[in-house]
Amino acid sequence: MRPSPGEGAAQSSGAQLLVVSDLVVELPTPEGPARAVDGVSFSLDGGEVVGLVGESGCGKSVTALALLGLLPPGTGRASSGRILFQGEELTTAPEKRLRDLRGNRLAMIFQEPMTALNPVLTAGEQVAEVLRRHRGLGRREAWARTEELLGEVGIPAPRERARDYPHQLSGGMRQRVMIAMAIACEPRLLIADEPTTALDVTVQAQVLRLLGELQTRTGMTILLITHDLGVVAQTCGRVLVMYSGRIVEESPVAALFEGSLHPYTRGLLASMPSPRGRGEGEPPPRLTEIPGMVPALNARPAGCVFSDRCPRARERCREREPGLEERGHGRKVRCFYPHGHGSEEAP
Repeated sequence: MRPSPGEGAAQSSGAQLLVVSDLVVELPTPEGPARAVDGVSFSLDGGEVVGLVGESGCGKSVTALALLGLLPPGTGRASSGRILFQGEELTTAPEKRLRDLRGNRLAMIFQEPMTALNPVLTAGEQVAEVLRRHRGLGRREAWARTEELLGEVGIPAPRERARDYPHQLSGGMRQRVMIAMAIACEPRLLIADEPTTALDVTVQAQVLRLLGELQTRTGMTILLITHDLGVVAQTCGRVLVMYSGRIVEESPVAALFEGSLHPYTRGLLASMPSPRGRGEGEPPPRLTEIPGMVPALNARPAGCVFSDRCPRARERCREREPGLEERGHGRKVRCFYPHGHGSEEAP
């Protein structure tokens, strides 16, 4: 899914497409508002594929919903910060404007297609609705294009499957219908939130390959949200690591796997399963776990949010919060004592 030079000509490769600055999203709790996303900043360039990774509860999906203005009323709000899409401010945009953008220039593949798809409409009706709404196509024209899209995303016998309801389709086919809906209007930015969750390994590989082919053909920018660093290694050129509502590391993918900087990222990498042992005939090594859990939104530790789980933490880490510092070569880290780069080694 990493576009090579010259690919993605349909969009201005390299130009900033999305800029997120100091985004804060608050969720209501019995103890009062709590920050699920706390000062997140990043940017996406045209034509690139970026992974957003972290454990469940880190704020990845909430960030995605905030970008599209999809936080349900009463359950959360973007209380501060900026979201610029092609220079247009989205945090203050009226709902009508956001509806015009969503499904058109901005699109999202949701984590669970069975709950995201309407159970009382056929797959074809749901794809055609996007085309009628944003492209102004007539019913027949929209239906014909819908059958083409279902074929493009690899659904066999698309004319027949278009008339099926979601419960009549397999999990992989439902996900492909979601992808067809998302790409129907050739969006500039596609947000894929755990697009392979609950799919078997074979179907997962097919879905990822499909997204890669679509990205290469259209040049769209993809933000891939996942907890699986193996998926990131296969598909992304750059990665953002999120922990407890904050970006803790940003890096090109190759550099991250060669030597991550943040102790949390090191823990994620160490927890990845390995198919073989270190020597011939040796069993695979035991998985390494990160002790503890992501803190509750209203119970974050003082100082660095990872300090109570970090093997490198010192008193300074428990008293002050580190900033997200540049480390050169497209790398950033939020840590007083990161690995490598000549930093002071913690005991």
